[in-house]
Amino acid sequence: MIDPWSVPQRNLLMSSSQRGRGYARAQLPHAPYPVQALAVDRDQAERVLERLQVTARSVLGALALESGGLLIDHAWLRILGGGSEGLPDLAAANELGEVSEFASPPGLLIVGWDVLGGRFAIDGGVLGLDPGQVCYFVPDTLAWESLGVGHSAFVSNMIGGAATHFYEGARWPGWEEDCAALQLDHGFSLWPPPFSAEGKDAATVSRRPVPMVELFRFYDDAGQQLSRRR
Repeated sequence: MIDPWSVPQRNLLMSSSQRGRGYARAQLPHAPYPVQALAVDRDQAERVLERLQVTARSVLGALALESGGLLIDHAWLRILGGGSEGLPDLAAANELGEVSEFASPPGLLIVGWDVLGGRFAIDGGVLGLDPGQVCYFVPDTLAWESLGVGHSAFVSNMIGGAATHFYEGARWPGWEEDCAALQLDHGFSLWPPPFSAEGKDAATVSRRPVPMVELFRFYDDAGQQLSRRR
């Protein structure tokens, strides 16, 4: 039996009197580019929040409870929440199981990704870079790098315009229209790939839509091969 004192209960996790609730949504009208909060099924959102074992006081918990996710800058960047059609929820994306007294915090919590296959995650210790901070898997280098900020600052910064500078040089003419036509469970496979010498110019490489899981697998395999050569 689960100890009610060691595992936060659903009504406590959903407490609505603190900062996280509505925090990200309040910023959306002030974003310098399109940002969309996806609709979410309330029952599903509550289950996701429970599996995460965070409260709605946090921006992470509030996103899980109040939105299916955020589509930032023409949906180039997808920040995960409670899940929506084509975009998995935070619990599913991280393969979090049912709550138990033996559960431990994940060593890595994926919180979003972009159309190029770059992933954002909170370092829970597995990466050994910056525990508690958001890190980014860079397709150009096949390595994780710390952004030096926590999840709430990451979300706030990306809504506030940081994506423009963050992705400078990674986009091509007409990328907005390409992203608008892309399914949420797909990304762009670039060839030559961005980690190759020939693939550094995003405007000259070929692009084709592929499922995100295929894109992640490709970069993970490439990263493993690179590590074995070193």
